[in-house]
Amino acid sequence: MEMITAIKIVLQFCKENSLNQTFQTLQSECQVSLNTVDSVETFVSDINSGRWDSVLPQVSQLKLPRNKLEDLYEQIVMEMIELRELDTARAILRQTQVMGVMKQEQPERYLRMEHLLVRSYFDPHEAYGDSTKERKRAQIAQAVAAEVTVVPPSRLMALVGQALKWQQHQGLLPPGTQFDLFRGTAAMKQDVEDTYPTTLNHTIKFGTKSHAECAKFSPDGQFLVSCSVDGFIEVWDYISGKLKKDLQYQAEETFMMHDDPVLCIDFSRDSEMLASGSQDGKIKVWRIRTGLCFRRLERAHSQGVTSLTFSRDGTQLLSTSFDHTARIHGLKSGKLLKEFRGHTSYVNNAIFTSDGSRIITASSDCTVKVWDSKTTDCLQTFKPPPSLRGSEASVNSVHLFPKKHRTHCCVVKSFSSGKREGGDFVAACVSTKGDWIYCIGEDKKLYCFSYQTGGLEHFMMVHEKDVIGVAHHPHRNLIATYSEDCTMKLWKP
Repeated sequence: MEMITAIKIVLQFCKENSLNQTFQTLQSECQVSLNTVDSVETFVSDINSGRWDSVLPQVSQLKLPRNKLEDLYEQIVMEMIELRELDTARAILRQTQVMGVMKQEQPERYLRMEHLLVRSYFDPHEAYGDSTKERKRAQIAQAVAAEVTVVPPSRLMALVGQALKWQQHQGLLPPGTQFDLFRGTAAMKQDVEDTYPTTLNHTIKFGTKSHAECAKFSPDGQFLVSCSVDGFIEVWDYISGKLKKDLQYQAEETFMMHDDPVLCIDFSRDSEMLASGSQDGKIKVWRIRTGLCFRRLERAHSQGVTSLTFSRDGTQLLSTSFDHTARIHGLKSGKLLKEFRGHTSYVNNAIFTSDGSRIITASSDCTVKVWDSKTTDCLQTFKPPPSLRGSEASVNSVHLFPKKHRTHCCVVKSFSSGKREGGDFVAACVSTKGDWIYCIGEDKKLYCFSYQTGGLEHFMMVHEKDVIGVAHHPHRNLIATYSEDCTMKLWKP
C-alpha cells in the first residue's frame, strides 16, 4: 500500500467521524486531499439546484483547483446578492480565504462583486453576462464533479476486518480470539490448570543437516523461535506448526541469522526484542517484528555463548559462555558492564533473580553459584546431590519458580528418573504455575514430576535421537522439544 493511499484512508475515517480539525491538519501537513463525496450525482444535483447550504460543507473538505473554487464562490456570492441575502454575501466575500486571494491577485473581479453588493437593485445580465444562472451552475457542477470521487464507506474498518479474516484463514488467529489492534497481538488464552502433555500436536522438520540448538516461546505467548546449527533463527506459529508468514521478512524468505551455529536465544520481557548468541562468541539483538538487527556485540565472549537473559527492564543482557564466565552487557552502549569469574568449567546458564539483585549461574564444574549483580562478588556456591551412580553431575540450567521470589541456596527437593544408566537429565523447564517440572533424559524421554509430591507422574518417548532441550509456553499447557533428529515437536495434554 502506498503512503498516499494510507493517508487517504485515515482522512476518510476522520471525515466520517466528524474529526474536522484533525482532518484539516492532516490534509494540510501531508498535502494529500481526500476529495470524496458520498454521491457525485447528489453533489452535482445540489449545485445545479443552488442548495449551497449543502454544497459548502462538502466543499470545505475538498481540495479543488483555485480557479474552480473561485468560480464556485463567485456564483454563490452573486446568488446571495440576487436573493438579497446581503449579510451572507458579504461574509463569503470578505471572510473566506479564496475571496481574500482573489482580492489580492484579481482586484477587478473582486471589486465588481463589491459594487454589486452595495447596489439597491440586482441586474442578472450584469451579473451573469451572456449566460444564465442555471447555465453557470451547470458549468460549475461539471467542472467540480471532475475533481471528486466516490469510495465505499468505512474503508479503514473494512480493511482491518479483512486482515483479521485473513489471519484466521491462515490459522494465525483462532476464531473468537480478541485482537489488540494497537499492539498488533491477540489476547492469549490462559489454561486454567497446569496439566502435563501426553499428545503430539505438531512436528516441525528442519533440513537433513540442521537441527535446533535452542527454542523459546515469547513472554506474551505469540511467538515460538528456534535457532539452529546452520545459523538460522526462525519464528514459528505454534498453532499451525508452520513458519509465521505474517512477519514480512519471513514471507520474503529473509531470516535473522549468524555466520556460525546459534546456540541460545532470549526474549525481552515485552516480547519485542530477541537476543541470539553464537558459537563464535558473538551476540546480536533483533526487533522480532521487523527482523532487523539493531545491536551487535562482536566480542561478547572469547568462546561460544551458551545462554542469554534480558534484565527485567530490557536495558541489560546477561550472557554465559564456554569461556568459564558470565557477563552483563549494556544494550544501549553495547559495552561490557560486569564480569563474573569463578567457575572452573563451562558456564551453561545464568538468570537474574526477580528483583535483579542476584545472579545465579550453572556450570559444568558441577556447581551453582549466587552472585551479587552490582559488586560481582560470589555470595554462595553449592553442589546438587550426586546422581544415583554416585558421580557428580554437570548443572545445565537454573530456573526461577513462578511466584517464588526468594533465592534458596540449599537443596529443597530432588527429582530422579530412578535409572542408574542413561538416566541423567540434559534439560528441564517449569510449567506455567510451577505445578510440574519437565525433564529431558539421556534416554530421549520426557519425565513429568509433580512439584508438590516430588513423584514421577508421567514419562514418554519424545524423539528418535538425542534430545537437546525443552521449552514451555508461558500461558498454555504446551511444550516444545527439539532434538538431533532434525525435528522440533509440540506436545499438548
